Amino acid sequence: MSEPSGRPVRHAPDGRRAQYVTTVGFNGLISQPTVSMPGYCKGYKLQTIINATNLASAPTIAADFPDNYYQLIQMKDAFGTQLIVGPGFVVLREVNLYSGQFGTDLMRDPQNSPMQTVYNTTGSASSTVTFSRFLSFEFAKAYGVISGANAALLPVLQMNTSTTATLWPTNTPTAGLSAQQTLDSDFYWLPSAPTDPPGLGTTCQYIYQPTNPPIPANASQLVQLPRLGGYLTVLILEMRDALGARDDTMWPARPKILVDGVPLVDTLLGTWQEDMAVAMGIGAGAAFVNNNTSTTQTGIIPVPRPAGTLCINRKTSLSQRDLGILDTGEIFLSTNPGTQLEVGGFPWGAGDGQNPHILNATVGQVVPSGTLVQGLPEL
Repeated sequence: MSEPSGRPVRHAPDGRRAQYVTTVGFNGLISQPTVSMPGYCKGYKLQTIINATNLASAPTIAADFPDNYYQLIQMKDAFGTQLIVGPGFVVLREVNLYSGQFGTDLMRDPQNSPMQTVYNTTGSASSTVTFSRFLSFEFAKAYGVISGANAALLPVLQMNTSTTATLWPTNTPTAGLSAQQTLDSDFYWLPSAPTDPPGLGTTCQYIYQPTNPPIPANASQLVQLPRLGGYLTVLILEMRDALGARDDTMWPARPKILVDGVPLVDTLLGTWQEDMAVAMGIGAGAAFVNNNTSTTQTGIIPVPRPAGTLCINRKTSLSQRDLGILDTGEIFLSTNPGTQLEVGGFPWGAGDGQNPHILNATVGQVVPSGTLVQGLPEL
């Protein structure tokens, strides 16, 4: 929270408090009410523990595991405005990874959390997977937070859980099934002086929507994003085939992003991926175990790019690097309800044979309560 002009900036200290612990299983609904906190809410920490006992034949886990345990997540403010809406993999993995609102460096990817465990797929084994994710309101320092002290004006969180077959498509476990969800809230303490956070009432919304039309193999065409109307911080694109699997082979060799018919991005696919590595570290570097030029190099990319996904980052105002919530907003892309964003492939790729494909978009869209606050605060 910033103090009035002419005085040094002071930020309130961070706090955290429990919201609830529940044990909703598979194919269920989590809709417990949230509770107040003594300050301004930054976001919600969600820890999930899933237990199962495998059949004698080892199960296979879905590509979106374990985030696809949540079929649909909806976060609304107290007035019913949709703040975060989308499938679990999109909201909990993609948004956390690409927004920078979860963490930076290796912790951009929530799967690199020390809380993350790996599910044991050994036949007949009793297995557990634990994963921690963040539902963030704050998109810049103290900007986007929600008043949390008024118990009558609290966000509403609803989460639908998936069936067991969604997580384990073959040899689905039938015994030892249980799940536990722990929700905590992060907040700034109420300041001692009567000072509001900057732009109070401003929200950063993430709404998952498909583009139109579907994309046939090797087609040369544009697809349109839904109409927007705010300042765009990040554009997350996700390619899925007709069966719902993420697919990298459908991307064109030279994708194009157009705003009202004017090319904003016209680049080689590999260069786009390089831009993501520069700005966010996603897909950058690897722990090569052999650097001999005559031998195949192997290793693990510390922050991998989920297959089928690409991102345009507009949170590099201070640097060529996305610094998480340290950003001034100068290069957020301004849109209005008449703005048309399009993605083009000339041609698109051949795909994996399960055509047509659907390109889905999740946009970080800042909707200011007044004039967008930009620039560094007074130091």
